[in-house]
Order: sequence, then structure tokens, then C-alpha cells
Amino acid sequence: MPIEVKIPESGESITEVQIGRWLKSEGDRVEHEEILAEIETGNASIELRAPTGGTLSKLLKKNGESAKVGEVIAYLEEAPTDQQKTQPPAPAEAETRADEVVPMSPLRRRIAQRLVQAQHSAALLTTFNEIDMSGVLELRREHGQAFHQRYGVKLGLMSFFVKAAVEALKQVPQINAEVQDHNIVFHHYYDIGVAVGTGRGLVVPVLRSAERLSFAEIERAIADLSNRARENKLKVDELQGGTFTISNGGVYGSLLSTPIVNPPQSGILGLHAIQERPVAREGNVVIRPMMYVALTYDHRLIDGREAVTFLKHVKEVIETPARMLIEI
Repeated sequence: MPIEVKIPESGESITEVQIGRWLKSEGDRVEHEEILAEIETGNASIELRAPTGGTLSKLLKKNGESAKVGEVIAYLEEAPTDQQKTQPPAPAEAETRADEVVPMSPLRRRIAQRLVQAQHSAALLTTFNEIDMSGVLELRREHGQAFHQRYGVKLGLMSFFVKAAVEALKQVPQINAEVQDHNIVFHHYYDIGVAVGTGRGLVVPVLRSAERLSFAEIERAIADLSNRARENKLKVDELQGGTFTISNGGVYGSLLSTPIVNPPQSGILGLHAIQERPVAREGNVVIRPMMYVALTYDHRLIDGREAVTFLKHVKEVIETPARMLIEI
């Protein structure tokens, strides 16, 4: 008797998913709990596993098609079969101009929806500053190896900016708040989203209670979240509930950009590439490793004064990193 393969529940608010890609084809023999397909929700990717061992006899959905939670999308036959999968003929050779229509993934649809939502529901402005990264880079050169040996993780730039952002958010609490109807909700905790680029799009896993984390804990958490994001193994709740976001476009070479707020948050800090530039120091022109930073903020509850104050505080903390009492 055929065994039904159904879409599992993956979150209270998720009612529909998309077949990312089948890893097995009709006629394939599968083992119990073997991964059959990757299923994409609006926030993450989940693995669909075989409810029992057998032969995958029928696929009811194709790659890219949508399905409801609980819907049957395939059948398994418990008894093995000798039927062999036939390979389709190879396509003929890129001879004429052609267009390819590919369904937008739920993640990409969700990203698009939230970006448009941010533009239409908030009054977004961006302010800029630049940071001399000499102190941080020197500290990493001097203590990076000892830090790695002690904690088993590299001392990156993001932990400095997470620490600096938390300190600046404490100084300017409006940026760690959100608008709800006619009210302002101030968050007295700091759940910092860290934007991570994947092959499927940008995701923002969240560091919970970042104010309580040491440098090593931040670096370990970021490494773990980034790796699992690229492997599509993040859980839905790890992508929800942030109070502020940091996005590092500098890893892709971006020199300057205006990041978009991640609703319902009210601010996002954009980091950029470190570039050696001539700057004036005590009446002399010197070459220093400089980084442009950008704060996009919701002008409904944050004024320019608060935005500039926040960025100046981040700048001061990063340029004097010893004040963060790094655990090395």
C-alpha cells in the first residue's frame, strides 16, 4: 500500500511552502529518514525526510511548485522494486536566444515583500560617518592568534561592531525601539540581527541578548549561524524577533551603500570595505585604514540628532577598542 509523503508543519504562521528541489527521483530506493527534498518557507529551508524505507513511486509536485502544510506531495512503496530510472535525453546545444522562467523562491518573495513593506510603512533616512580602523586592526594583529588558541574561533570585525552597536543603542534607545500603531515600544534587551548572504538570498539570523555575550561567544554564534545559513539549516525562530540589524556589505567590496531597515525594526547599521585613504591627523596627512558606515533609520521616531549621536558613539568605541574590555 502506498505511503503518503506530506508537507510537515514548520511554524505557526506558515501555511504554504515551496518545493525547493527534489533530491530523489521516481523509482529511487530510499531509507528511513533519508532526505527526499528541500522545502523552502518564507524564512528558511527545511529538509523533508522519508517516513519509512521503500521506493519513491510517485512525485506529485515539481521543483518550484507550492504546496500546503499537510498536503501529500509524493508516495512511497514499502516493497523494493527493480524498476530503474530512465535518463532523459541530453538537451541540444545554447543555439537560439531564449528566456528562462524560474519561480521566485519563498525566501526571495519574502525578501521582496519586506523590502517593499519597509519603503512604504516607514519614513527612512540614512546618515553616514567614517571610522579609522587602525586600533581594531592592530588589536587583532597583536592578540588574534592568542584569542584563536584560547577560544577556538577567529577574532573578526563583527564582534567589535556588535559590542559597539549595543553600547550606542543604550545611549540612543529610540533606535532599539519600534512603532506599533500609535505607540512606541522600547526594547530593554538587544537582539542583534546579523545579515548573511547565501546562494538563495540574504537572511538575518539573530544574536539573542547580545549585551550578555562575550567577544568569543559572539564570534562562535556568528560562525555557527553563518555556516548553517549557507547550508539552509537555520530554524525559523532564529530568523525572527531582532531589535536591530548589522549588515556588512564590505565583505563583497561595497564602499558605500544605504541599507534598508528590516521591519518592524527602526534601524540598521551598514558596514563597508576597509580602504586605505589619506586623512588629516594633528596637522599632518597620513594614510589610515578607513571604513564608511551608514545608519538607515525610521524618521517617525528617530530624529537626525539621535541618528548622528548613535553613529558618533559607534565611531568612538571602534576607534578606541580597548574601552570594550575585550576578553583576551
